[in-house]
Amino acid sequence: MPKISPFLWFDSQAEEAAKFYVSVFPNSKITKTSHYGEGGPGPKGSVMVVEFVIDGQTVLALNGGPQFKFSEAISLNVECKDQAEVDRYWKALTAGGGEEGPCGWLKDKFGLSWQIVPKQLIQLMNSPDRAAAGRAMQAMMKMTKIDVAALQRAHDNA
Repeated sequence: MPKISPFLWFDSQAEEAAKFYVSVFPNSKITKTSHYGEGGPGPKGSVMVVEFVIDGQTVLALNGGPQFKFSEAISLNVECKDQAEVDRYWKALTAGGGEEGPCGWLKDKFGLSWQIVPKQLIQLMNSPDRAAAGRAMQAMMKMTKIDVAALQRAHDNA
């Protein structure tokens, strides 16, 4: 089976981004950095690709220039075990110029979109009580950062 890894295109911040991401997530590290040689297209000796691991998931980051920008068409999903984890990742990933978005989405300071999702949201949305699941969905639609307690109250109609 082939190994599939996200490959992220940055203008010139691949190394800075990789260092940031491995500082945010546990069990993460930079595993390899390659540099441009004589043939370019980047300046000789500058960082070309940084390979790093985020809690077991290999990610590659390229300094490819300004031609392409991130969009919400792709995001990285972080399933969190509880509200404390949601809060921690939300704060870390929006720090330094990140932007909050609707329904648990955010953009980090590099413009990469993330979904910060508590596992409870998935459980409530898959509730066999479809009316309760609908109430949880409606509550989530009004949120920026997901509030687990508010979702549970909406689900329970409390």
